[in-house]
Amino acid sequence: MDLSIFVGPLVGGLLVGVASALMLLGLGRIAGISGIFAGALWPAGGSDDDRRIDLSFLAGLLAGGLVLLWAMPSAFPTEWPRSLPMMAAAGFLVGFGTRLGCGCTSGHGVCGVSRLAPRSIVATVTFVATGMITVTLVRVLGGAA
Repeated sequence: MDLSIFVGPLVGGLLVGVASALMLLGLGRIAGISGIFAGALWPAGGSDDDRRIDLSFLAGLLAGGLVLLWAMPSAFPTEWPRSLPMMAAAGFLVGFGTRLGCGCTSGHGVCGVSRLAPRSIVATVTFVATGMITVTLVRVLGGAA
């Protein structure tokens, strides 16, 4: 078995873990993307520094994607697997779910589970189970194998 296929995910996981730990230890903030995104768009009583941190974090995510696109364009699809309306609906449902669940997989799954937060463990199990059910239904109803 070629173990090199594990290098990318391993390095990516380590980077996510280190970045999350640095944000928590350095700034006392959870690296939850949905909360950071909401704070950047609709600051709710936070300081200007909080908003700058949110915007900087989002700029870093975008910059990382652009660097990857430049360095390895083959990592990105040339054709979309679904129609634009289907993908827009999926994005809306994901956004709705993150608000309903008071966070996303980065906040609950990466940061909350690592802190053994019961609410985050329940949320992460719910995210994964819902994702599995959704994929199964889409494949069965959509005719994909």
